[in-house]
Amino acid sequence: MLGRPGVVGGYVIRWRPRQERVVLACYTVALYMTVVDSTIIFTALPSLARDFHASLDAAQWVTLSYLLSLAVAVPSSGWIGDRFGTRRTFLLALALFTGASALCGLSGSLPQLVIFRVIQGIGGGLIIPVGQAMLFRTYPPERRARATGLVMLGTALGPATGPVLGGVLTTYLSWRWCFFVNVPFGTIALIIGLLFLAEHREPAAGRLDMAGFLLAGGGLALVLYALSQAPQRGWGSPVIVGTGTVGLAALAVMVVVELRLKEPMLNLRLLRNRIFRTTSLIALCHNAAYSGYLFIMPEFLQQARGASALSSGLTTFPGAIGLLISAQLAARIYPRVGPRRMAVCGLCGVIAVWTVIGLTIGLDTSIWVIRVLTFSSGFASGWCVIAAQTASFATISSADTGRAAALFQTQTQVAGGFGVALLVTVVSAVSPAGATGAALVPAFHAAFLTAAVIAAIGVPFALSIRDADAAATMRRRERIRAPAPPAAAVPPRIGEGTADTG
Repeated sequence: MLGRPGVVGGYVIRWRPRQERVVLACYTVALYMTVVDSTIIFTALPSLARDFHASLDAAQWVTLSYLLSLAVAVPSSGWIGDRFGTRRTFLLALALFTGASALCGLSGSLPQLVIFRVIQGIGGGLIIPVGQAMLFRTYPPERRARATGLVMLGTALGPATGPVLGGVLTTYLSWRWCFFVNVPFGTIALIIGLLFLAEHREPAAGRLDMAGFLLAGGGLALVLYALSQAPQRGWGSPVIVGTGTVGLAALAVMVVVELRLKEPMLNLRLLRNRIFRTTSLIALCHNAAYSGYLFIMPEFLQQARGASALSSGLTTFPGAIGLLISAQLAARIYPRVGPRRMAVCGLCGVIAVWTVIGLTIGLDTSIWVIRVLTFSSGFASGWCVIAAQTASFATISSADTGRAAALFQTQTQVAGGFGVALLVTVVSAVSPAGATGAALVPAFHAAFLTAAVIAAIGVPFALSIRDADAAATMRRRERIRAPAPPAAAVPPRIGEGTADTG
């Protein structure tokens, strides 16, 4: 269906696609790039370190710098989008991410690469929440489940294809192509956005909350640094204790400061909204468990079973297929079932799958059994994701959508980092020193069971959902039927419908 002609970016556009499709296309492509970029480089780090004559520990800053800069940008994204316009912010972030991708591929030294990864992270940190705000402002509540299901193309395929794509590109071309591959996708999305994306700006965005920006961005970055480095350095390391303590203290002060301000950068008062608070807690538990699982499963396949990075990526890929399939099904039946039952069933499904994995799989388990289990894990997760994300913004006003998206994505970053750190720590704590092969299996079993326990924490929150709070997102679209054509006028027969006046 075509949209109306109009003026975009100073140019007269006589043909415009529907804004819903424009936002969906731009956001899905950009989201896929940002998600895949956090994992695609994992398999390329050894090759990258050799080219720059650096240690593998030094090369880890290529991934760490991206994570930390993304964490700094996410909390402020809602205010930036409201103040300067979501179209302008999104396109600038997309241009930063795409341009930095090209510069990463052209880097001549490790410090250069780290700097360009910081720029990438800033762009990615703005793309995700601002894009989500655009999506939920464009789609009416009753159509958000379908939109969220389609966006799963980016969030599901990103983690699954990243390691596989990185392995193929590094093996047959160069690690530089792990960054060059973003350029054509980003350019296409940028052109579509420049031509057709509409602007939205909140007149009451307020001034920059500098205290909130420094406390939220700095605190989140320090906490994520501690979480990401704790499994390697040890939780008792002075660096980990110091950064973690300072980060948590900064976030605690941030809560006090933001609650006192009339127009805070990170609007924590939105957590008073019952459905937003409940679904955010569900998403936090699910994201922590699922992020940890996505990291641990390839490690189990490579370290315990001796699989290659490419082989392990192909083994876990069915999980993305399961997530995509269930997301489409869940989006269709969401109006009839509601978020409560979908979230409960999704969480119970992943708990059951991870419990089976944690109790049964070993070195002699058929690879096809593992593929079926990974598919089942993704299939169960899709129901929880659709329920939580769709219902979260059911009663959030358009004016608050940008800040709500920033808050939602901030907790997503913390949950993901915590889940990975916890499961890696469990593996390190349970496995004997220098263990390989079969000796590692009990440690990975403990990690999978830990993921199930984290997901189980979310079940009481899912049971407490009131579907009535999400009623706006459960309305079914009514088909507009054309009015029936008027009956043709037929002259009355003689003696019918007339009075004999004589």
